[in-house]
Amino acid sequence: MSENKLNLIMAVRGYKNPQREKKSFGLDVTATDSLDRKVLLRIIDPLANEYISIRDIKNLESTIEKEHFDSAILISKQFTDAALEEMNKQKIQYASDDYMPPFDIQDLYLAIVNSANNKCQKKCGKVLIEISNCGEKVGDLCKVRAVAKSAKNHFENGNIGLLKNDLKMVLSLNR
Repeated sequence: MSENKLNLIMAVRGYKNPQREKKSFGLDVTATDSLDRKVLLRIIDPLANEYISIRDIKNLESTIEKEHFDSAILISKQFTDAALEEMNKQKIQYASDDYMPPFDIQDLYLAIVNSANNKCQKKCGKVLIEISNCGEKVGDLCKVRAVAKSAKNHFENGNIGLLKNDLKMVLSLNR
């Protein structure tokens, strides 16, 4: 679940150059945003129904300061009230089972189109200029084109939940 949120946030915000590092508590992903600022995305997967505490936030703050990150996002299942207050003070964003940072539906659709174009570029050597005019010559067998076409309909109908699923699908396609 946390990996899906990580991928969604990275795609919608257009983070580049991700570098993943497994840690004892979970995963740290370092990336850059559109202004080349250094961003830390940390996933902490608790073993049971544990909450992220202020101690975890202080450890994150230490990493931010030591490694000179411009911003950070913490992704986990649940947070204590004290942890939420500390993240708010330090301007650390978070995603949990109950909360996802807001984003615009157009940004979500654009992330799907960009991801589809990257996959088409790798496979066919050209981007998906028009969904019906894909480089794939074998009818409707191209999964990337099918997801892009589905996403276009979901975007036009304002179905944000289905767009999230479209993004998960296009990100999971290995080309």
